[in-house]
Amino acid sequence: MATEASASVVNDWHQREAHELARTHEVDLASGLKAAQVAERSLLHGLNELPTSDERNLWHLVREQFSDFMILVLLAAAVISGVIGDVIDTAVILIIVLLNALIGIVQAWRADKALATLRQLAAPQATVLRNGGVQQVPSRELVPGDIVLLEAGNAVPADLRLFDIYQLKVDESTLTGESVTVAKHPHVLSAAAHALGDRLNMAFKGTIATHGRGRGLVVATGSATELGKVAALLGQDLDRSTPLQKRLAAFGKRLALVIVGVCAVIFSVGVLRGESVLHMVLVAVSLAVAAIPEALPAVVTVLLALGARQMVAVKALVRRLPSVETLGSVTFICTDKTGTLTQNRMHAECLWSPDGLRRLPEQVDAAPPELLRALALCNDAYLTPQGHWQGDPTEIALAELADHARSEGLDNAALMRQWPRVGELPFDAERKRMSTYHPLTSATADGSRFVAYTKGAPESVLPRCTSAGSDGRAFNLAEWLLRAESLAQQGLRVLAVAMRHHSSLQVSDADEAELHLLGLVGLMDPPRAEAAQAVRECLTAGITPVMITGDHAATARAIALRLGIVSEANAPVLTGEDLAALDQEQLQARVHQVRVYARVDPAQKIRIVAALQARGEFVAMTGDGVNDAPALRRADIGVAMGLGGTDVAREAASLVLLDDNFATVVKAVREGRRIFDNIRKFVRYAMTGNSGEIWTLFLAPLMGLPIPLLPIHILWVNLVTDGLPGLALAAEPAERGVMQRPPRPPNESLFAGGLWQHILGVGLLIGGLCLALQAWALNHAEAHWQTMVFTVLTLSQMAHVLAIRSETVSLWRLGLGTNKALLGAVALTFALQMATIYVPFLNPVFKTQPLSASELGLCLAAAAVVFVVVEIEKYWRQRQRA
Repeated sequence: MATEASASVVNDWHQREAHELARTHEVDLASGLKAAQVAERSLLHGLNELPTSDERNLWHLVREQFSDFMILVLLAAAVISGVIGDVIDTAVILIIVLLNALIGIVQAWRADKALATLRQLAAPQATVLRNGGVQQVPSRELVPGDIVLLEAGNAVPADLRLFDIYQLKVDESTLTGESVTVAKHPHVLSAAAHALGDRLNMAFKGTIATHGRGRGLVVATGSATELGKVAALLGQDLDRSTPLQKRLAAFGKRLALVIVGVCAVIFSVGVLRGESVLHMVLVAVSLAVAAIPEALPAVVTVLLALGARQMVAVKALVRRLPSVETLGSVTFICTDKTGTLTQNRMHAECLWSPDGLRRLPEQVDAAPPELLRALALCNDAYLTPQGHWQGDPTEIALAELADHARSEGLDNAALMRQWPRVGELPFDAERKRMSTYHPLTSATADGSRFVAYTKGAPESVLPRCTSAGSDGRAFNLAEWLLRAESLAQQGLRVLAVAMRHHSSLQVSDADEAELHLLGLVGLMDPPRAEAAQAVRECLTAGITPVMITGDHAATARAIALRLGIVSEANAPVLTGEDLAALDQEQLQARVHQVRVYARVDPAQKIRIVAALQARGEFVAMTGDGVNDAPALRRADIGVAMGLGGTDVAREAASLVLLDDNFATVVKAVREGRRIFDNIRKFVRYAMTGNSGEIWTLFLAPLMGLPIPLLPIHILWVNLVTDGLPGLALAAEPAERGVMQRPPRPPNESLFAGGLWQHILGVGLLIGGLCLALQAWALNHAEAHWQTMVFTVLTLSQMAHVLAIRSETVSLWRLGLGTNKALLGAVALTFALQMATIYVPFLNPVFKTQPLSASELGLCLAAAAVVFVVVEIEKYWRQRQRA
């Protein structure tokens, strides 16, 4: 049988005659397929449905959550804590681990919904021609070769090669991302490559017919359709680990090895010195539990949750919690144009009449009244009872322009009554123009009783003009074509407007000749007012904005130039056709120079993202259509539009913009950087404290001192210092200049930027102070030496957490009251520590003794030394940066 297998044939249907395709599919375009053919092809091609993903069961999702190394270390710590009798620590660790697992399972389940949502786009019913008659059939039963009948309002049920059309327009925004409806025609396209948006003789599954009617031959069903290809891209398994998750995983592995090594050394040295084996086992195990920052997952979760809440306030809804931090690491933001950088509504930018060029809206009152009248009357847009314009976006822009010129008496409603439409030649993709006929209020000197207004593409209208202006000058076609081209090079959509008087009403193509040119109109979807500032902020922050759009190259470059994405009018633009000619290696070599991509398809968007990622970049991708969903999922963070976006895009994304505004992405990046900074502050704080504990226990035996702390002291310090103060760091405001620094390199360690040196150095300082005080107390306050070491270890960590609130600014410049949660946590920890010393019934529990005023003063002084040293370190680092 000669029927083509849609899944394997080269997609060149738009370059072939419909009758040739009909012969190939063995179908009569006038009667459709026969029942036997339908049955046979159903077996060959299967149902016209999108592929389903292999759904992960609950056990699979749970297993994924417990495969992380840091989680396994925490579970080991929980078991050890339980063995040594610390039930509270065991409970805290298990609650944290279970909470993280629950969040991860919910996120994974949501991710699986993306493909299911995509499948719902398919039309449930289709009108087909079979056995010589019109039938309604479930769209899932369509097969290649079926003849589908489309009318306004129908969802296109499969990929169709159109062959019989009457004023058919299709909304293809779900696939191409462009909101302007597309006028279709049945003719063969040239052999040149065509982006999806340029295949004017095709209608694609999942799009909507908005005007007119037509017939099409089914050439692809199910996974072979353009929508099916998007579904296949969405179904690919990807590693969605965020930069933070990767850093924490590496951190957990190194930490576990270090802890095991240190504990083994301390145990061995203690036993060699004559300490009991059981005592040293308890000390080593207690130190292991204390050294693991089990509060880290809780702090990270709280930070991300608070960040997600903050983002809602700036109109960004977080769908994957870890992606909150990812924004802070983004180096490239690939953004759609329409609706994100622009207002998603056409606007008349200028008028070029024979009297000269006028910029709008400033010079609208100086525009020729006849030209404005033509824009109002040769127009199918209309006002709803609620006062809103309805219709094609371009025609709405023209109607609004005419309506703005009311000072000239051009009220649109009054014009419609005074100049009613008595005839029309509607726009179609072949003629590229439309004309409307209106009776004159009085006959002219030459006996004309009607006026026809014509508007359309300059290449269609201008060659039919023979005059322009009122001074009788000869019409220069080449000159006006050059003017139209100069406007198009500025990224404007250009329409030519003309008129002609008629003595009688004869509506035909032949009447669209010997026209009098009224002028050219340049239209554009203008940039959002705040988008340019957002682009500047991106560049200041070291983030490269890139525009990837389905629009034409000239329009994309013009918008990019206005916004500052490119700085030169001749900046390079890669089109979908250019991308098709580049292999992935060549593309990787060019992605760092190109800032604008135009007329690209979904697979090409993924190629761009993948090329940037291959060069070590972290990529954010914005989008709203079905065509954007695979790239949203492939990017390090996908950002979908909440107002104008599709459900498919939102399900595939990590972040949803509630106002569809590029500036909101930049605000979210700022919040992401704040969150990562605060996570680093917690790691700095927790690991420095743990380092101090390790140095204290490690060096004491080597210096001939007794083991300075009991297991209960270690666990208590671990409980009160890592808990509330660490969590309170989540409320720390953003650092000054957070958006004036470049993104952190994606492969940078969590300990970069001097963090590991700080942890070791300040930890050694804390350990040294503890041991110095221990040596002094053994000689001067022998009964209290252990209580003093215990107290210094706790208070020095409180001094440390106050000092590290900022990496650059001193606490006194920040102000104590700028993070009241942290101030309260420090005060509470201090009160709890004092209770272990001065509340009598707690002394035997914690093996402590009440300290004298002078002894407590020494402990406070030692803690103050830590604060002063960290402040000096900050000052020195700031000078180094300067």
